[in-house]
Amino acid sequence: MNFTVLAATGTHACGGQNGILEGGAVLKYLIQVAQNLLLPVIMLALFAALAAKSRSARLPCRGFATGAAGALLLAALKNFTVLVNREYVNIVLLTAGIATELFLLALLWGSAKGRSAEKREWTFESVGAVFAAALAFYYLTDIFLYPTEFLLAGESAFSTDFLFRATGYLCGILLAALIGAALFKTAACLSGDFLLRIFSLCLTVGLISQSSLLVQFLLARRIIPMKDWLFALLMPAINYRDFFLYIMMAVTLILPLLLYKRSLRVQSPYANPAELRKLKSGLRLRRRWSALAIAGYIGAFFCLTAVKSYAEREVVLSPIEPMTIKGGMVVLPLETISDWRLHRYAYEAENGAQVRFIVIRKNNVAYGVGLDACDICGPTGYYERDDQVICKLCDVVMNKSTIGFKGGCNPVPLAYTLKGGGMLIDTKDLEKEKTRFK
Repeated sequence: MNFTVLAATGTHACGGQNGILEGGAVLKYLIQVAQNLLLPVIMLALFAALAAKSRSARLPCRGFATGAAGALLLAALKNFTVLVNREYVNIVLLTAGIATELFLLALLWGSAKGRSAEKREWTFESVGAVFAAALAFYYLTDIFLYPTEFLLAGESAFSTDFLFRATGYLCGILLAALIGAALFKTAACLSGDFLLRIFSLCLTVGLISQSSLLVQFLLARRIIPMKDWLFALLMPAINYRDFFLYIMMAVTLILPLLLYKRSLRVQSPYANPAELRKLKSGLRLRRRWSALAIAGYIGAFFCLTAVKSYAEREVVLSPIEPMTIKGGMVVLPLETISDWRLHRYAYEAENGAQVRFIVIRKNNVAYGVGLDACDICGPTGYYERDDQVICKLCDVVMNKSTIGFKGGCNPVPLAYTLKGGGMLIDTKDLEKEKTRFK
């Protein structure tokens, strides 16, 4: 039974977006950053509002800073060295986070009632610090790693593509930060008991999501054995992982909606017009924070559904063109392949596999010839966008001058010769590659 960890390790292996279309660089990073940040941002915003009510935010703030520093260090080690196995680190972080969240739930719902107020406050602060640290450490590592993908081989830091990627990344962070700030301001204005119930519900949703991720890592590292019942139980959590975030957003949307409704009229008594003006000013401010939170939620939901669906719609590869085979050689007329466009062909191997390959003119004397597949992404194929050759699976832009050479996401090179006004490719070379296209 083949089992692969998909969601929790980010998408840094080789992109991961299946065929993002033109202009998708902005949307790709906007969606990925928002998707990774919103869940921890919502949980931390609610916890911060609770902590602010009990004036116990000092240690959790330090915990968050420590977790963020750890995430930055881990991202650096992951990017520059081979010292870190991310899956083992995630197992430790998720285990610590889940244990802390369970303890936090027990603490919030009164298991520490027998303790003195001072001890309860200290315990709440300490557990909150570990909670904030674990969330920041786990979720921010991917956020710190994204910029390492911005500059592709042979690309300038002043290129339009680099600017698009950076713009999408920063917009995703800005969206999550605005939602977090607005949700915190909104939640802090509501009663502690009501906020506690909402936070507990979100914490439970987060626990289920994180537990399913932890089981994935344990299975992937073969720390626990795979069982059919476990696989059946886990699959819905993997296939519908986004729904955990949607549930959390739906639950917490109640907060700004409720506060906005309560802020429409002055309900508190006042002694004079000056007090009335002050009350109205406070209500206007609450309505603005509520409106900002609601607008942020609508924008985030739109990004994660409609925009994501548009950005990730699959690219259709150009059709396979006719070719001639003579004496064991594929023959392609030069007048057909010299138009600087990408041409796709297919050779039917002895085992019935369709071995696809591409040809593109690189300069006045040379052509780029390779399989419609690479060693990293497999036979997913390449397509043209803005006169560039793009890998369909990972959206990496190929440097045309390197097509025909080994390395990275380049097409697996094929040998060719030019003779008699045509390009000749030996079918034996194509037969050797038939296993890639099974």
